[in-house]
Amino acid sequence: MARHTLTESFYYAIVGLVSVLISERNMRIHFLAMIVVVIFSFLVSISPLEWALLIITIFMVLIAETINTAVEKTVDLVTDTYHPLAKKAKNIAAGAVLLSAVNAVIIALIILGPYLRQLIYS
Repeated sequence: MARHTLTESFYYAIVGLVSVLISERNMRIHFLAMIVVVIFSFLVSISPLEWALLIITIFMVLIAETINTAVEKTVDLVTDTYHPLAKKAKNIAAGAVLLSAVNAVIIALIILGPYLRQLIYS
C-alpha cells in the first residue's frame, strides 16, 4: 500500500466527507440541523462555554453518522446476501447515530431552550 503525503491524506479525508454529505440523506439532515442551530446560536449570542458544548455535540453526531456510513459501505462490500451479523452490524452503527442525535437534542434544549422561551414569551 502506498504511503501518502500529509496533503494527500487531508485531501482524501475531505473527499470522504464530501462523499458522505452528498450520498447520505441522513447526513444532509444532520448538516441542515447543524446550520439552523449555529445560526440561532449566533442570533441569541450564547456563551463561549455553550458554544463549546454545542460544537462537541454537533461533531459527535456528524462523526457517528460518518462511521455509520463507513460500516454500512463495508458490510455491503463484504456481502451482497442477507446475513444476520451484517444486519446486526448495520443496526448497531445506526443505533450509535440515534444515541448521538438524542444527546444532541437534549443538549440543544438545555442550552437553547431558555433563549427560545425568552423569544417566545417576550
